Amino acid sequence: MIGTAWCLLSVGLLCAACNSGAPEPASVEISSRQIRLTIVRMATDPFLSRHSLTLSVTGVTGGQSCSASTELFPDTGYAGRRNVYLTTNGSLYVVGQFDARVIDMHSCRISLSEFRHLQREVVFVGSFDEDADHRWTYIPSRERPEQPLDKRT
Repeated sequence: MIGTAWCLLSVGLLCAACNSGAPEPASVEISSRQIRLTIVRMATDPFLSRHSLTLSVTGVTGGQSCSASTELFPDTGYAGRRNVYLTTNGSLYVVGQFDARVIDMHSCRISLSEFRHLQREVVFVGSFDEDADHRWTYIPSRERPEQPLDKRT
């Protein structure tokens, strides 16, 4: 009887420490650009902090609905944060530690960009990141200032 209880407790603790394989979407609507950004995070390892990330954009451009999506550089250990910036030419940047995406709503495209080609005069809008409870979410700039993209421990 004690052995069974110990076994059930051990399995329960082990499962509590596991990552869920369920998709974790986080979204933001940027009304000034009539678009919605969503990044879906999905665990790729049951025990380690490893996740795939998929960026999706939906909106309206030229009176037509628009949608695009792309895989982002994976979160290979507490490097999943993505900062969102608005540029002076109306594009959006989604910038991670290892990749930067440019969202051009005029052509409804998401493109990979080298960091050196990004405009420097941008406005920080918010971040896709884990909250205090380790849940994937969007955190607007009014709730938290821009955070660096260096690896967290």
